[in-house]
Amino acid sequence: MSAVMSITEDNNSEEIQMFRDMVLRFLEQEVVPHYDSWEKNHKMPREMWNTMGSAGLLLVDFPEKYGAAAASFDVCQMIQEEMCRLNLHALATGYNIHANIVAPYLLHIGNQEQQDRWLPAMVTGEVLTALAMTEPGAGSDLANIRTKAIKDGDDYILNGSKTFITNGNEANMIIVCAKTDINAGSKGISLFLVDTSLPGFSTGKPIEKIGQHSSDTGELFFENMRIPADALLGEEGKGFVYLMQELPRERLGCAVQAIGHAQGALDLTCEYVKERKAFGQSVSQFQNTRFKLAQCQTDLELCRALLEKHMLKYQRDEMTVTDAAMLKLAATEMQVSLINECLQLFGGYGYTDEYPISRFYRDARIQTIYAGTSEIMKEVIARGILGR
Repeated sequence: MSAVMSITEDNNSEEIQMFRDMVLRFLEQEVVPHYDSWEKNHKMPREMWNTMGSAGLLLVDFPEKYGAAAASFDVCQMIQEEMCRLNLHALATGYNIHANIVAPYLLHIGNQEQQDRWLPAMVTGEVLTALAMTEPGAGSDLANIRTKAIKDGDDYILNGSKTFITNGNEANMIIVCAKTDINAGSKGISLFLVDTSLPGFSTGKPIEKIGQHSSDTGELFFENMRIPADALLGEEGKGFVYLMQELPRERLGCAVQAIGHAQGALDLTCEYVKERKAFGQSVSQFQNTRFKLAQCQTDLELCRALLEKHMLKYQRDEMTVTDAAMLKLAATEMQVSLINECLQLFGGYGYTDEYPISRFYRDARIQTIYAGTSEIMKEVIARGILGR
């Protein structure tokens, strides 16, 4: 395997290297030996989140007052990068939702009481979280969600359903996107911190998928679920604004995963073609192989450079919605294309589960779909450069 190439510019920083060594030890000892069985069983043990919390890997870039490590933003992204490089994409997807998406909503929008209630337990893994936007009839078109939260005295009554929700079946708290004003379009959307132990919440069967089999992906149902008024996250009617505010970090996380995953697949393929013999020589000696891998490496490095640029912009609070869309589009399309090329170099063996490249291939496919499809990313970019 090639030397690790960090997504961060300062890849030799003492902090990054210290955490990287710790992360790799943890993953190789606690995850890799069991991961194949989790994938076959289509389920990751809930206790894994507690184990990650005990190891200090959850919400690492959050303040110490919540029990977190107060590490840099780069460290949080590096953890996802390493998970994906080691072909643990299902784990990275759940991690991204919990530590890189839901937690910032609380930190940026939640009040002190909400932060004190949820963040310490999220750091330890006692509380696992999810974000529920997508519905059976509303994916990219968030303005047309049908889940409703109607005010009733000091409470809200929540009714509706969500689908394709990562961590949905196991989550203890879910940020739910719901209409508080059904006639106001996107201006009628609000966000709620929903405690899943309350009556009225239920889940369907875990959704079986092409890839990322051990990632918990669920259907959620809210039936006359009474939630307290203090579950409202931020202001009523500002939900869509908050979603647009936080989506760039989610899409940046997808790009981080794409870089790590593509690197892992490329490393694996380089090893294979040097060992595999055909027509009396290593497959790596054929010009076709060499040219394809050269192009893969070039495409990967171009996306890595784009990611580094936008990671810096994000930390300076300069990253725009258009920036995030370009980054996700470029990185995830590269990921899917690169891994497809890598699988081809394995020949028939690439189509079997005997070699890990098949899991790389399956797990990558969703990346151009969730957190905004590639088509939606292009529309966002077009609006950014042309106006509406």
